[in-house]
Amino acid sequence: MPTLNWIGKEAVVKHHKDVPFRLLEPVPELSCGPADAGNLIVQGDNLHALKSLLPRYAGKVKCIYIDPPYNTGNEGWVYNDNVNSPEIRKWLGEVVGKEGETLDRHDRWLCMMYPRLVLLRQFLSDDGVILISLDDVEAGHLRLLLDEIFGFKNRIATITWNTRNTDNRIKTRLSPDHEYIFVYGKSASSKIEGRVIDRSDFKNPDKDPRGPYVTDPLKGKATASERPNLHDYNMEQPGTANVWKPDPAKGWITDRAGYERLLSENRIWWPPNSATGWPRKKRFLSETQERMPASSFWAEFKTQSGARELDEILDERVFAFPKPLALIQRVISYCAPPDSLVLDSFAGTGTTAHAVLKQNAEDGGNRRFILVEMDEGIARNVTRERVRRVAEGYTNAKGQAVEGLGGGFQFCRLSAEPLFDADGQIRSDVSFAQLAEFVWFAETGTGFTGTADSPLLGIHEGRAIYLLYNGILKDKSVDGGNVLTGPVFEVLPKFAGPKVIYAAANRMGTRAVREGITFKQTPYALEI
Repeated sequence: MPTLNWIGKEAVVKHHKDVPFRLLEPVPELSCGPADAGNLIVQGDNLHALKSLLPRYAGKVKCIYIDPPYNTGNEGWVYNDNVNSPEIRKWLGEVVGKEGETLDRHDRWLCMMYPRLVLLRQFLSDDGVILISLDDVEAGHLRLLLDEIFGFKNRIATITWNTRNTDNRIKTRLSPDHEYIFVYGKSASSKIEGRVIDRSDFKNPDKDPRGPYVTDPLKGKATASERPNLHDYNMEQPGTANVWKPDPAKGWITDRAGYERLLSENRIWWPPNSATGWPRKKRFLSETQERMPASSFWAEFKTQSGARELDEILDERVFAFPKPLALIQRVISYCAPPDSLVLDSFAGTGTTAHAVLKQNAEDGGNRRFILVEMDEGIARNVTRERVRRVAEGYTNAKGQAVEGLGGGFQFCRLSAEPLFDADGQIRSDVSFAQLAEFVWFAETGTGFTGTADSPLLGIHEGRAIYLLYNGILKDKSVDGGNVLTGPVFEVLPKFAGPKVIYAAANRMGTRAVREGITFKQTPYALEI
């Protein structure tokens, strides 16, 4: 399979492993609604934020949607879209080194995207999907990047959507009136589903024991010269003298053998008036899939509508071209079932969260969202404010009251200091619950969903995982119960199978082996 190379690639391919873990620090005054709503808005560099979210959410996200910088060369936009910001340049200098000074903007864009995509893949559930908005500037590069990280076989689709319906008067060789959404899966079980099929037309007027049905035409579209086998028989209604000859211009949709099979299965609907109606084929509700296949062309959306929607909510023009709410709601509807988790690590105006709340309100779902926004001002005044208003309700620019969609979120920042201090030790202010997430992720590669109120964190693939830390045993022994000793082991929750125990030290000697214990010392075993 072809792979993409660029200046700086060697430095960033494994960079995600060098990104330190930080803690999420709640900001109650910027949060909204119940603290346990399950939604998060995180302000901070998305590379660090993603690394810090992994211990809680790895393998738990059904749908990731991101709208990264398009790298158009526009440095005057509210987001620097030339990947030339001081933050990116500083990061490239630290990670890529001297070589970073010679990178062109495409190299910089690829260096920025690669480690973020690697981390995003770890968040996806086995049947999860990632959708990425982009235009033509970096489309070819992104395709090869996604093939490398997610696998060629996990390409699902490339959606093209119509962004304009007016002459944009851009002096280029061709008016750019569309953009793309690249869709990739985590595995072969990943999929994108289309709209829910309207089933109100399914009826059962003749009490067919197979239940409600609709009818489809049996007339075809081929002439006798094109498909003679679709014109060489008549349809005859059993028990009557009613006969229908094939339309010379269209014929039937099936040959004689197919017609006889439909007849034997009683799948033909006969019209009450043979002079005005035609036979049709029964299609039963029980045999119909719940959703239509998704189309790869979405013509209904325009970028202008996204700006108007945001103007109405915030009463000011902040972004010129945010994505239309209906576009992202379709993404949510097609890719995020009612109880799933949605992640957007380039949150911007918060359209993804708005779409999640709106879809929940429409279908009674309980979807949750995680947003990450780097810029502090945008995170506070645009992302958070938009989501707060649509959740609680607001007065729009016309003075009209708009009812809230419900829900809430916890607003968090990233800790200034990493989980480990300069000496490689766990920071003294890290709680048991916080460390438990990292231990579980280090051991299983999945997000922690336990309650963190016991040294037994849970059972994974037949082995019990324990953590002794920060007085979880209420000071049963040495150093507050952080050291594995015989007396400590005796009071741990019992498990008959193999056990992995994280602790500051092990003083059980050979007994640990006899008890089926694999000991891992903190903090050294946690440098993940």
